[in-house]
Amino acid sequence: MRRTLWDCIRDQFTPQPPVAKADLTGKTVLVVGANTGLGFEAAQHFAKMNPGLLILACRSESRGQAALEKLKANTGCTTAEVWIVDLADFASVKQFCDKFEREDGRRLDILVLNAAILAEKYEPTKDGWETALQISCLSTPLVALALLPAMLKTAREHATQPRLVVVSSEMHYFTRIPKKVLEDPEILKTLGSKEYCTPAVMATRYHCTKLLNILFVRALTARLPSDSPLIVTTVNPGFCHSDLLRGLSGIVWLLEYLFGLFFYFSTEVGSRQYVFAALAPMGDAEELRGAYISGSKIVEPSDFVMSEEGKKTQDRIWNETVDILEKVDPRVGVTIEKYLSEGVVE
Repeated sequence: MRRTLWDCIRDQFTPQPPVAKADLTGKTVLVVGANTGLGFEAAQHFAKMNPGLLILACRSESRGQAALEKLKANTGCTTAEVWIVDLADFASVKQFCDKFEREDGRRLDILVLNAAILAEKYEPTKDGWETALQISCLSTPLVALALLPAMLKTAREHATQPRLVVVSSEMHYFTRIPKKVLEDPEILKTLGSKEYCTPAVMATRYHCTKLLNILFVRALTARLPSDSPLIVTTVNPGFCHSDLLRGLSGIVWLLEYLFGLFFYFSTEVGSRQYVFAALAPMGDAEELRGAYISGSKIVEPSDFVMSEEGKKTQDRIWNETVDILEKVDPRVGVTIEKYLSEGVVE
């Protein structure tokens, strides 16, 4: 599917459906990146549905607690907690997953992986990866794969169909993996290298990470059994007011700010897409598996994603991601061996 900037702007003037609703009594909802912006608004929506436990996964203890108090005051929810995780630090992600794993009986019905930054220049993490790439394309899959067994256990024990929602963006339509990168044996290593991350590359790094999110979800779905109760999707909230702009400066920030004044959804409106992906009636479950959701409906992703080149790239990046993450956390290898197949996208 091809889209232009005008298509995206036109969508910004399309009335959005009201937030989806469900009774979440007894269920556990985990929102990563929940202390501000779209993640916080989504958490507030879930908080109004009587969740058994609502986990706000945040990088900062102080900001997380402030968000928790605000959420309680706004919704009356008494079952929300703050858990700390820094997706720019593999050790923090492992500790976060360790905490979940220690409570063997804990269920996990809805996992919303909402984490991204807009980065103007190359900055490495302590783990040696470009920060935006690690947050969105390594730590996000790490959380998904480490907690996947808990979601499948929840499905078995409670006869439910858990949802794993990875936040992407319509900006994935405006990028593809360059051929010179595809010629390298290690795509992610090249994308994350200091030599590759020139200012021009970093100007579209957000687009690239959102494309990689879609490829991850499609690769994961291809490897889940066809009758798996777990439904994995990506979702586009649209252009929204959020804290993403804090990563920009100068003229780029000003242009984005002015664009937002005229065209952006409110954060609350954008967050409805997260909730839709997590709660939409199943209908034909096969249609939702690996789907890209935008405007509260399933939409075809970019031509690159759907192309033969895109499918081959998807499998190469999956294999590289797994190889990297198995070295970070042995749980990844266990999850893949026990729950996933070697399926390659046809």
